[in-house]
Amino acid sequence: MTQPVRVRRLTDSEGQKLQRIVRRGTMSTVRYRRAMILLASAGGNTVPVIARLVQADEDTVREVIHRFNEIGLACLDPQWAGGRPRLLSPDDEDFVAQTATTRPAKLGQPFTRWSIRKLLVYLHRLPGRAFTLGREALRTLLSRRGITFQRTKTWKESPDPDFEAKLERIEYALTQRPTRTFAFDESGPLGIRPTAGSGWAPQGEPDRLPATYRHTHGVTYFHGCYSVGDDLLWGINRDRKGIDHTWAALRSIRAARPDGAPIYVILDNLSAHKNWRIRTWAKKNKVRLLFTPTYASWANPIEAHFGPLRQFTLANSDHPSHTVQTRALHAYLRRRNAHARHRGERARIRSEKGLRWGGRPLAWAA
Repeated sequence: MTQPVRVRRLTDSEGQKLQRIVRRGTMSTVRYRRAMILLASAGGNTVPVIARLVQADEDTVREVIHRFNEIGLACLDPQWAGGRPRLLSPDDEDFVAQTATTRPAKLGQPFTRWSIRKLLVYLHRLPGRAFTLGREALRTLLSRRGITFQRTKTWKESPDPDFEAKLERIEYALTQRPTRTFAFDESGPLGIRPTAGSGWAPQGEPDRLPATYRHTHGVTYFHGCYSVGDDLLWGINRDRKGIDHTWAALRSIRAARPDGAPIYVILDNLSAHKNWRIRTWAKKNKVRLLFTPTYASWANPIEAHFGPLRQFTLANSDHPSHTVQTRALHAYLRRRNAHARHRGERARIRSEKGLRWGGRPLAWAA
């Protein structure tokens, strides 16, 4: 029996980066969709489910997963071909890229970061090497190598001593018990204010929303539940996070499988999730709580589904009240769940016929 196509085990840094891209979005649609594919696959979603999630062909999803397993996060960036032959050799380009990503102080320079001009002067004055590139060529080279001018950031590695054990338990539930596995998490805070987004509009005439810095309606939190086996997402908006709301969500999950057999619920380490009363109730009702490792909430499969929820209900919106915002959110959930299997059937038929979206033939079917 062949194994399903799935990404390899994510490292902590890879999971955090993919989660950041999906949560905050990116200027590149290709990069955003590929990050969503990888995060959804790491969460145990099958290829058909991921194809429905990102509205892509199943073969495209498999290709992205295979590329990630081969080259890692470098697969997020598309490789465009064309252009005239480069004047610098691959070794020269590697040297320039390595120099640009090295702190100047380590190379004996009296400053803490490179500018294009300072880096170019340093390269021109190197003994034994002749670089004839200009500032624009250098800028293009760095961009082609994925080296951009960025703010220095801090990072935090998971100190959880049970990091691997927790991931093993989550992976077991996702791969061996998908029909009895659920994910729970809170998304928010959700405020009432015009929220920027993106959409189709005539060139130079973008859709505009009024700007406001007043927050007069308070905030809410979306408490979401996701069924891995059924590919169903549901939830409710609450005015706060708390033990009582977590308990209510877990009861709704338990009600989804009323047969009394054990179920698995993946959730993060919020204190409201670990209360002794919830643990006691879970043990009594055969609900096995699988907590993600510390600082590794990316291991929760619901994270990949929160991204589209924000993009299509909160981004580009100007809801006048929490009531209207909640109605819009739930209307999207109803449509998503109602069309999930219909989209899957269409994707299956296209795959069998060797067709992509728009009727274009797949490479192997041509």
